Amino acid sequence: MQKKDFDAVVGAIKRAKNKTTAAIRELLRDRDAKAEAAALAGKRLTARGRVSALFDEGTFVEIGALVKRRATEFDSGAAVDSDDFEGVICGYGAVSGRLVYAFAQDYFRSKGAIGEAHARKICSLYEMAIKNGAPIVGIFDSSGAFILEGVSALAGYGKIMKAASKASGVIPQIAIVAGTCAGSCAAIASMFDIVILSEQNGKIYTNATSEKSDLSVVSVSVKDEISAIIEAKALLSILPDNNAVGTVRIDGARDPSVLVDVSVIENEGYDAHAVLSAITNNTYHELYADIAPEIICAIAPVGSIVSGIVATNPAVKDGALTSDAAIKAARFVTFCDAFNIPVVTLVDSAGLDTDNDSAYPYAAAIARLASAYAEAECPLVTVVTGRAYGAAYTVLGSKAIGADVTFALDTAKIGAMSAQSAVAFLWDDKFAGAKDPDVRRKELEAEWDETYGNATEAAMKGEIDDVIPSDELLARIAASLEMLSMKDASMPTKRRSNLPL
Repeated sequence: MQKKDFDAVVGAIKRAKNKTTAAIRELLRDRDAKAEAAALAGKRLTARGRVSALFDEGTFVEIGALVKRRATEFDSGAAVDSDDFEGVICGYGAVSGRLVYAFAQDYFRSKGAIGEAHARKICSLYEMAIKNGAPIVGIFDSSGAFILEGVSALAGYGKIMKAASKASGVIPQIAIVAGTCAGSCAAIASMFDIVILSEQNGKIYTNATSEKSDLSVVSVSVKDEISAIIEAKALLSILPDNNAVGTVRIDGARDPSVLVDVSVIENEGYDAHAVLSAITNNTYHELYADIAPEIICAIAPVGSIVSGIVATNPAVKDGALTSDAAIKAARFVTFCDAFNIPVVTLVDSAGLDTDNDSAYPYAAAIARLASAYAEAECPLVTVVTGRAYGAAYTVLGSKAIGADVTFALDTAKIGAMSAQSAVAFLWDDKFAGAKDPDVRRKELEAEWDETYGNATEAAMKGEIDDVIPSDELLARIAASLEMLSMKDASMPTKRRSNLPL
């Protein structure tokens, strides 16, 4: 929108003070139309266009539509008039038939600048969402704080942060970064459960000198804002409305009794995405794909039950557990547990990777992952699909750390260390003087796997519930999830024991 058009509309709104509310709404509609024309020229959606794309047609109800900020002593000659209506649209409606709340910052109104009234609208929306137990979607596109309000604008940031923190673990929060999301706004978006970035116009950063998006806080990157909205709608269709809903089932999901072909695991360095595709019928939504790809975190129906999937990926760093991978998995497991989403863990890893180049302390990262699994009260099902050695076996959802059900494929290898390390450490004297040391070493490694490193040995010690063929992978996981669908980690209130006769 040209400044002269902007000023003309603002002037008209001023003159309409004594007119009816209907007249003011007409001016706002005219303004939205002008903003839409400017947005189309810049290949971007307006806030109202984004809201329309998110909600089912005709279901969106706006709240606080006529809220505007208070005038300050600095308003005279300011670029944005004090009578301008707030640069954020808030409301509720249906997304695929389910109640959802949303706010969309409006860059074409005061450049979406955050001030006291802006924050008050968003906080009121949060209160409604929490009381009614429904997800909230935030669409970010703001130039930053409304600096003329000074500390009141800064307080607005704090109030939104408090609202997002209060909602964390109570209702799902999805952030769509459709435009600029910088500084404190970036911090607010990062407090959401899932952050979706539109690569076309979206930028999320705290360092104003670089304006380069910080992908470490991004859950999903897509090409444009329409794709971002589509992804948000898809996630909303499978996430629970709140933390009290319990197991989410998807009607018409894949028949879990069907045998699946996951023979790809027999290949060295296979891509674990192929296994996820097989057990979810290629319906999974991967999160944090650009962060630590040596581990995969995804949400998908397994059988008919929506689950979180954590899978080490041998195609990247041999599936080694780096500190970044541990932090990524810990964050994901914590999110799933907050909403009682079952976690399925697939383990095939070379083990710990203490030589990774992350700045995060390695021991602290492993501790966070261990804590996430140990404290989780949601259903936990773990399958060792390949190798599981040492601490990597323990912290990746082992029975000892809290898994409800654990399986291993009949080709899996489990032990305190790999056969190569064990033979070199314990049996080096058995091949040192051999005619062909390399051949003898391989024979001893095979003997170690057969005697000490096989899945049956772990099952005999009670750490694995069953050893299964690979084509039963989906069936056994799905059956376990069904059995655990009513899991309650708390002890039911007991009135008294039933004494024997």
